[in-house]
Amino acid sequence: MKYYLVVGEASGDLHASRLMAALETEDPEADFRFFGGDYMVSMGGKMVKHYKDLAYMGFIPVMIHLPVILANMKRCKEDIVAWNPDVVILVDYPGFNLNIAKFVHAKTRIPVYYYISPKIWAWKEYRIKNIKRDVDELFSILPFEVDFFEKKHNYPIHYIGNPTVDEVASFEKQHSISFDEFVKINQLENKPIIALLAGSRKQEIKDNLPDMLKAAASFTGYQLVLGGAPGIMTDYYSRYIGKNKVKILFNQTYQILQHADAALVTSGTATLETALFQVPQVVCYHTPIGKFISFLRRHLLSVKYISLVNLIANKEVVRELVADSMTVANMRTELTQLLTNKGYQVKMLSEYKNIVNCLGDSGAPQRAAHLMVTLLKKTDYKL
Repeated sequence: MKYYLVVGEASGDLHASRLMAALETEDPEADFRFFGGDYMVSMGGKMVKHYKDLAYMGFIPVMIHLPVILANMKRCKEDIVAWNPDVVILVDYPGFNLNIAKFVHAKTRIPVYYYISPKIWAWKEYRIKNIKRDVDELFSILPFEVDFFEKKHNYPIHYIGNPTVDEVASFEKQHSISFDEFVKINQLENKPIIALLAGSRKQEIKDNLPDMLKAAASFTGYQLVLGGAPGIMTDYYSRYIGKNKVKILFNQTYQILQHADAALVTSGTATLETALFQVPQVVCYHTPIGKFISFLRRHLLSVKYISLVNLIANKEVVRELVADSMTVANMRTELTQLLTNKGYQVKMLSEYKNIVNCLGDSGAPQRAAHLMVTLLKKTDYKL
C-alpha cells in the first residue's frame, strides 16, 4: 500500500521513521512519500519537503513566513491528490496538519489517520470539531488522552503506548559507552555534564538559550553541553552563545542525556526523553510579554502543566519555569537543587519510574502499524 506522511518537526521525524519501519514489517509492499526529515529519508521512500521549511512558531514568525507556509500547504495538498495514496498519516503539528486533514476529507476519499494526536486538551479545544469531521482514526501516545477524547468528547481513539519509550530503550541497548569514552570521542572536558536542550526551532533557541547559558555558566565544576537540533546550523547557535563556554553536539541528544547529571530543557518531547534517561531536570520556556502570558496560562489554558512529565504524572514532578517565572535567578536556584540536594534528586527519579509505568509496555510503533494495516484492509475508502 501507499502511505503519505506529513511531519512538521524533529520529534515527529523520529517518531514517523519508527512507524515507517513498523509498517514495512506489516506490509512488505509499503511505499512511502512524505513531508518529513532525515530519519524518514533513511527509511526510504520519497521526501517531497523537509520539515525545517515548515517549522515556524509564534505569531510574528508565522506571519513573516506566511507566504512560504501557504505555498508548502498548497504543494502538500496537490501532491497528495496526484500520488493518490491508500492513507494519509499526519504526525502531530496540528496548525498545518489539521488543514491538510480538512482538505483530504473534503476533496478525496483517502482516509486520514492521525498518529500522535493534537494536544487540544491544552489549547484550542474547539478543534475537536475538526478532528471528528476530518480524521478517520486517531492514535494517541499519552494515556490521559483516552478519557479526554472518549469520555469528554465521545470520540473513540486508539492508545498505542508511547514511542519515546521504544526509542530510548532501543538506544540504550545499542549504546553503552562509558563517560570517559564519551568525553574522549567528543573532545569534552573531564567534568560532569549539565545538558542544555533549548528546543528544535530557531525561535525557541533564540528565546531560551541565552538565559539558560547565563544560569548554568556559574556552575564552574560542570561543563555545559548543548544538544544541537537537526537542521539548525552552528552559525545560528553562535549568535546566542557569545563568549559562553559550551560544547555543541549535533545528533547526540540521547548520548548527552545518557551522561548528564542535570538538564535545562524546553517543553516538548525532550522533557519525557530526559525523564526516561533518569536525568534530573528543570523545564524552561521563555515567552515574550511574560506576565501577560502567565495571566493567560492561568486563566485560559485547560491544563495545569506544560511539560509531558508533569502532564502524565498529573502533578508537579519537575519544576516548570515558564514566561515570567523563567529568570536566570530561578534557573540557578533550581539547578542548585538538582545538583546538590540528594533527597530532591531521589524523589524526582522515583516519580520518573512511576511515569514509565503509566506509559505502558514498549512496542508502540508496532502496535500502531498493525492496527493501521488491519483497518486499511478492512475498509476500502477510495473510489
